[in-house]
Amino acid sequence: MAEKIRLKNISKHFGAAPRRIAALQGVDLTVQSGEFVTVVGPSGCGKSTLFNIVVGLTPPDEGAELYIDGERQAIDHLLGRVAFMPQRDMLMPWRTVLDNAILAAEIDGVPRTQARRRASAVLGRFGLKGFEHHYPQELSGGMRQRVALMRTFLFERDIMLLDEPFGALDALTRAMMQRWLLEVWSEFKPTVLFITHDIDEAIYLGDRVVVMSARPGRNKMEVDVSIARPRAPSILTAPEFVELKRRLLAAVEDESLKAFASMSRLEATVEDA
Repeated sequence: MAEKIRLKNISKHFGAAPRRIAALQGVDLTVQSGEFVTVVGPSGCGKSTLFNIVVGLTPPDEGAELYIDGERQAIDHLLGRVAFMPQRDMLMPWRTVLDNAILAAEIDGVPRTQARRRASAVLGRFGLKGFEHHYPQELSGGMRQRVALMRTFLFERDIMLLDEPFGALDALTRAMMQRWLLEVWSEFKPTVLFITHDIDEAIYLGDRVVVMSARPGRNKMEVDVSIARPRAPSILTAPEFVELKRRLLAAVEDESLKAFASMSRLEATVEDA
């Protein structure tokens, strides 16, 4: 596979002393074209900050480099280069399913009639056929997430960043959405970076799992998931899955303890200031 994304020396600090916080420090990461990479780590390790930098919402510190398809990108011209789905579905309550799904495409300059035609053609693939004229408040949580993902796909970028898209769903709906996402990904084959706090989800979805360290976030460990696709739900109890989970849990728990200790030290410093 060809290299799709390369991040070099991605760092980010917020605030001023004594409250200055290093969110990220020297993150290096390469993602291949069509690869599904999941990212896990303790709360506050900078996962969402990293995504915000890649999509152009937050500028990194000086010295950062970001390459797409081998070409270095101007940090201040990244907006619109990749598709991004944040943790919340961000659906507009006054727009129908169909009109919410085409919002990103409309902003991108696609004529409304053309965007609606494209969306109508894939409603069934996203499990939304028959719901195109419903409003968000009439949908279940899982269906709202489908609309948000459909909107992300219809933005028609070959790189997608998904920030805990299933985090607010119940366990059964989450499992169904995971299987559905893999089906859609296998059909369209975008390059995906996916944040999650769920180790099972990270392994089940990913070709590779990146574990980030406690703040300041760095990529502490990368683990290849060699489990063959397509993956049945029963794989979650297979010995190779359990062994991967054991290794990843140990790494994340170690970093979570460091994050807790770091937070305690920071609070003490601020109190003494």
